[in-house]
Amino acid sequence: MQALNIGQAAEISGVSAKMIRHYESIGLIPAAQRTDAGYRLYSQGDIHTLQFIRNARDLGFSIAQIGTLLQLWGDHGRPSSEVKQLAMAHIHELEDKIRALQAMKGTLEQLASRCQGDERPDCPILNGLANPGIAACRASAVLA
Repeated sequence: MQALNIGQAAEISGVSAKMIRHYESIGLIPAAQRTDAGYRLYSQGDIHTLQFIRNARDLGFSIAQIGTLLQLWGDHGRPSSEVKQLAMAHIHELEDKIRALQAMKGTLEQLASRCQGDERPDCPILNGLANPGIAACRASAVLA
């Protein structure tokens, strides 16, 4: 397969050209080969790596976690327990985020249920958002 330019790499991998350049700038992927004119060129291996990154991002892994996953992916002698440990830690992070989102949803549902949604200017939703206790209520629900 011939080398691809950044637009082609973006289209095939599902990662935007802007994000490909960003991943290169932060060292998540190695610097691309360059033509004499300075255009980036990507191999099939580079595309596979970009697809790996896209899939990891779709699962909510952070850039740092993806860096670790890429290292583990490249180390064929690593124990799978390291990969599972990272995945399990991410599952716990996702569970915390789910609880936080459920708490936010519950708070917003309570505020919306108090709103008549009519022509009157009184708005329990805006009043609730102006209440500093709303954030504390949501935080306590997350920690529970």
